[in-house]
Amino acid sequence: VQLQASGGGLVQAGGSLKLSCAASGSDFTRNAIHWYRQAPGKQRELVARIGSSGRTTYADPAKGRFTISRDNPKNAVYLQMNSLKPEDTAVYYCNLGGRIAVGGIIPGPYWGQGTLVTVSS
Repeated sequence: VQLQASGGGLVQAGGSLKLSCAASGSDFTRNAIHWYRQAPGKQRELVARIGSSGRTTYADPAKGRFTISRDNPKNAVYLQMNSLKPEDTAVYYCNLGGRIAVGGIIPGPYWGQGTLVTVSS
């Protein structure tokens, strides 16, 4: 399984970016896709999740600003990020195969290489 994340870059606060994640080598349609991010000096955190059914889940910082979507024929998942803030600066990773457990959302075993998002104030 290979995941290729793209779309990061430098944007001013209040701006928008759309991240993409292309998957190959997997039964994409049957798997949930997660976006995680890791800021400098911080732990990796979940940003958003889209299940195989299309059901979405967002972490609190992403609610109302970010939208996750998937295009199954293209084996792709997107993260539209609006109203970006400097605290959104991080490397963003897509993740395939995670699941919802009693204690929370567990990431899957497959990770993309990450794409850097930098939001300037």
